[in-house]
Amino acid sequence: MDARLNPLGSSVATKVVKHFIAANKAIVESTLPATTQELVKIRASQINGCGFCTDMHTKDAAHAGETSVRLNLVAAWREATVFTDAERAALELTEQGTRIADAAGGVTDEAWANAAKYYDEEQLTALVSSIALINAFNRVNVIIQQPAGDYQPGQFG
Repeated sequence: MDARLNPLGSSVATKVVKHFIAANKAIVESTLPATTQELVKIRASQINGCGFCTDMHTKDAAHAGETSVRLNLVAAWREATVFTDAERAALELTEQGTRIADAAGGVTDEAWANAAKYYDEEQLTALVSSIALINAFNRVNVIIQQPAGDYQPGQFG
């Protein structure tokens, strides 16, 4: 299976991806825990059906020491006992922020208030930015049908 187009094969794509990567760097350098960042990326990617990003972020998380139990339970986080309350709040915000079209009210005040109990303003900014950015990456990869399965941890530096 080949992608519909090469995401780095045009000057426009190269410029866009460069800005996506710069935005991600700001998030990575924030005080939002790295584990939370990866859980958010995995869950949004699962919801959006982005095989490429799901492959990438589960492998990166495993490479960073995340357990297979937690990785296998991200899709069922509500019933899983392996996530902290802070991680659960981030996953709820991720789901609501990813499924905006499914809920007329968007992200609920309850989900926001719960996340705000665990994350300060800078971390909330990083969390919201991470949710938005992974959704953008997911949409590009789903639209172009970017194949999944061959990613190696650290492949993109």
